[in-house]
Amino acid sequence: TFFIGGLVALLGTPFFFFKSNLILGTIMEKGSPAMQFAKPYLLIRSLALYFTMICTLAPASFRGIQDTKTPVIVAFVALIINAILDPILIFTFGMGLSGAAIATVIAEIVAAITYLVILRKKGMVRVRKIFSIPAWDRIEPFLKGGSLLQLRGIAINLTFLMVTRVTQSIDKTGVAAAAHALAIQTFQVGAVVLFGLSLVAQFVIPNEMIETNDEKTGRKAGGFTAARAVVNRLMSWGFILGTLLGLFQLAILPIMQKSTPMVEVRKAARIPSLLASFYQIFNGLVFIGEGIMIATENYLQLSISTVIATGGCLWALNTLPQRYGLAGVWLSFGVWNMIRLVGVLIHQQFTGRLAPRNLAKTASIQDKS
Repeated sequence: TFFIGGLVALLGTPFFFFKSNLILGTIMEKGSPAMQFAKPYLLIRSLALYFTMICTLAPASFRGIQDTKTPVIVAFVALIINAILDPILIFTFGMGLSGAAIATVIAEIVAAITYLVILRKKGMVRVRKIFSIPAWDRIEPFLKGGSLLQLRGIAINLTFLMVTRVTQSIDKTGVAAAAHALAIQTFQVGAVVLFGLSLVAQFVIPNEMIETNDEKTGRKAGGFTAARAVVNRLMSWGFILGTLLGLFQLAILPIMQKSTPMVEVRKAARIPSLLASFYQIFNGLVFIGEGIMIATENYLQLSISTVIATGGCLWALNTLPQRYGLAGVWLSFGVWNMIRLVGVLIHQQFTGRLAPRNLAKTASIQDKS
């Protein structure tokens, strides 16, 4: 995994560094005032792409051994380092946005080295193996399963890329971009928690699907039926927490708006922030539902669902912002998440391994055997 990540970084770093104008041109119009700030930031971040890849891949290795604490601790330490360095580099040394990029790079380097040291102590990685070409039979399963998830990742990145591009094109004053950033911050207050529940589903469901016998009582535990009950509980919690988090976001909205002194930015961010809060009601179902799809290895359906949702979002982005401005961008987000929710419901009710009719088929086969 780290070898493939290194290969991607080896190819990506020079591309990001030497083709930065081309890359930024996909989300910004030529002559955009934001280009002078975005280009140095991208150039600095591109130099640490390999460390970024390690920070992205390493948590999955720990999840594979059901260690959820280590990635959280490492990420928290990196966050603290970033938070300390940001004001020092941005304001004290007067480096501005470039200082923010350097702070992020330093935090990622520390996190990446920490991950590698811990993985090495656990015997899960050898440093010299990272730089040697692995045998095909060892990476073939990873590439087959990973390619479908990569398709999903490409669709998600394309969605956010186009959202950023459309937002940048709404006005050249930067008000829409700033208001969008404020709405994103409001959205992330709840999204972080719901994404955590998605990771919980990826751990809990596979373990629950394995049927075991208690040697003392002789009772059976786990199995597909028990896993379905866990799915139902997780989805219920997703709906409840999504609703509560949406209400919480509404409650702190006045505080979030005070983060900018610009009245026009506050005004422009109001409707998107309200939509961001409303969307949490069904985002809990979407995040957890897609975590369940990963847990049951339904990668193909997950990818197809995401690609279709991205298509719907791109259509909406081509239509709604022209009429409703930044609010139209966030309405397009709603289209994207609603289509993903439909994909989740289809999976859980009809096509998934834990769907009622498939559970009935499994039980029938077991009875016959």
